[in-house]
Amino acid sequence: MVSLDDAVLARLEKGGSRYEILVDPELVDTWKEDPTSVELSDLLAIDEVWSDAKAGDRPTSDALERVFGSTDLSTCVDKILRDGSLQLTTAQRRQMVDERMKQIVNEIAMTATDPKTKLPHPQTRIENALQEARFKADPFLSVERQVKDAVNILKPIIPLQFITIKLAFKVPGKDYGGVSNLLRDSMQKDQWLSDGSWACVVEIPGGMKNEIISRVANRSSEVEVREID
Repeated sequence: MVSLDDAVLARLEKGGSRYEILVDPELVDTWKEDPTSVELSDLLAIDEVWSDAKAGDRPTSDALERVFGSTDLSTCVDKILRDGSLQLTTAQRRQMVDERMKQIVNEIAMTATDPKTKLPHPQTRIENALQEARFKADPFLSVERQVKDAVNILKPIIPLQFITIKLAFKVPGKDYGGVSNLLRDSMQKDQWLSDGSWACVVEIPGGMKNEIISRVANRSSEVEVREID
């Protein structure tokens, strides 16, 4: 459940009355895309529909039936979020835009590389290029939807290449647990070697190469790694 301090007001005005809920702004877009993927208790700060949240006033059941066709909280919430609007202060909106921009930049830096160096672009370079192109992050659209637009804007400014690479890791048997848990989702194959060490091959986005190697090294100081074709 989102705290009252972090929640924002979503409001629907209809028939001369207001209907308000206090929601987690980070979950609004996810709810709109698939309400079943978000628990109502996580979305709402308080499980109530208000006629004036600040004053603590609630609409009558008859009013809810008339406007929403139901007194069911989930039904009311869905209509308020789809047909109403979020009431953000300037500071709240700026903070959400900045946070969404950071997420977009990070996603591009993690998945794209410079075709010449085969290395990720520094995040500051990506951010500066987006600012140069006057790209505006939308705090209410998902990162995935906006990354595609951001990449299209970036390509004329900085070279981008989306490739996957394969890395072969070898670690002492004593480090197997921590390293295998870290690499499990990207692992293609693994095996125990005759000397008691453990080896595996992973496939990852090219932009994640340095980070993955660094994270494995933090779990195994004796790691051996090489890139393979």
